[in-house]
Amino acid sequence: MFENLADKLESIFKKLKGRGVLNEENVNDALKEIRMALLEADVNFKVVKDFIEDVRLRAIGSEVLDSITPGQQVVKIVHERLVDLMGGVSANIKFGARIPAPIMLVGLQGCGKTTTAAKLARLLSKEKRVYLVSADIYRPAAMEQLAILGKQINAGVFTAGSLKDPVEICAQALEQAKKDGYEVIIIDTAGRLHIDDLLMEELRKIKEKVNPAEIIYVADSMTGQDAVNVGNKFNELIGIDSVIMTKMDGDARGGAALSLKAVIGKPIKFVGIGEKIDALEVFHPERMASRILGMGDILSLVEKAQATIDEKTALQLEKSIRKNGFSLEDFRNQLTQIKKMGPLKDILGMIPGLGKMKSLKDMQPDDRELVKVTAIIDSMTKKERYNHLIIDGRRRKRIALGSGTSVQDVNRLLKNYVEIKKMMKKFSQKDGIKSLRRNFPF
Repeated sequence: MFENLADKLESIFKKLKGRGVLNEENVNDALKEIRMALLEADVNFKVVKDFIEDVRLRAIGSEVLDSITPGQQVVKIVHERLVDLMGGVSANIKFGARIPAPIMLVGLQGCGKTTTAAKLARLLSKEKRVYLVSADIYRPAAMEQLAILGKQINAGVFTAGSLKDPVEICAQALEQAKKDGYEVIIIDTAGRLHIDDLLMEELRKIKEKVNPAEIIYVADSMTGQDAVNVGNKFNELIGIDSVIMTKMDGDARGGAALSLKAVIGKPIKFVGIGEKIDALEVFHPERMASRILGMGDILSLVEKAQATIDEKTALQLEKSIRKNGFSLEDFRNQLTQIKKMGPLKDILGMIPGLGKMKSLKDMQPDDRELVKVTAIIDSMTKKERYNHLIIDGRRRKRIALGSGTSVQDVNRLLKNYVEIKKMMKKFSQKDGIKSLRRNFPF
């Protein structure tokens, strides 16, 4: 999402870092460019104005201008200000003392509320028993959609039956959740194409009836500043406690994410990063600021690895490497684990410095290549996977035909595998595995 903004900021900071000494004029020129970059990213103009003024006051001082590395000091100031802009620290959901704790999702139609309700239920179900209820009696199949999603994550879902009043549905769902011992109930409310009096009145009645522990505004990041304006209106009319940004994996400019906290005064707590049921992440302002400035996000990368990589498989791989027995079977298993972590482009972007590499940007990692490689290895016999040296020309043709690829694809895979095996051998000889496990404990 922030790719264009990150590229522009990188170019600006590169010029600053190239200067041995900075003066007020240099800083002002850079700030003009940063201002344009933020406005082009669709950040609220008032937010941009305050942001630039704050950075200017801190950057044009003896601490920076007399510094040994003035360019780096300016980057540090911008990073700190970006973190502040997005809320400073990650915020947790407020459950309160009531059980079950009602969590109410609000937002316009099409923002992804129903899917987000299921994603949030999945995330919270790691620690609490979660119940789902749809109060959307208007959108065709809205209740059925939530029921299907709830079944996927083994969450409880309230069946409205003949009930037609959204307020009564929520009240009875709350009672049922209490009887069945659920700790959290997530209410998926109805949306509209735009804010209207009927919608707001319905939401107010639901709020009064269930007294939610938290009201979360679900914002579509693809709508830019409209998402901020709509959120502001929801906050004025019914009051919201936090925000979930959806479609953060899209190609929107990202201005809404940078403007919401400053304009509405409510923190972003989660971000949707894909359509899959597990594609919801806790929002960390500091990590997001680091990604925007091309500093990577190792903590998120490690968390992804810990959540998706099977420990048993990792231990088996370690044994194979130590014995210099890293086979094509091991290679395929590792590719399967990597695919679980998400799109390759996102994973590589979390590694500090890698996102800035021109060769990486030109290459544009394609997740379909992982599928192709896996298909090629799946088309091999067990003997071939454990001893690639027996794969002659005739076998290569058979493998290519079986995987729907070309002989050139098979040759390329085998060449890459040999190179990776050599690298694994070096790690084993230099005890690099211990180092890897110490720094990336997945």
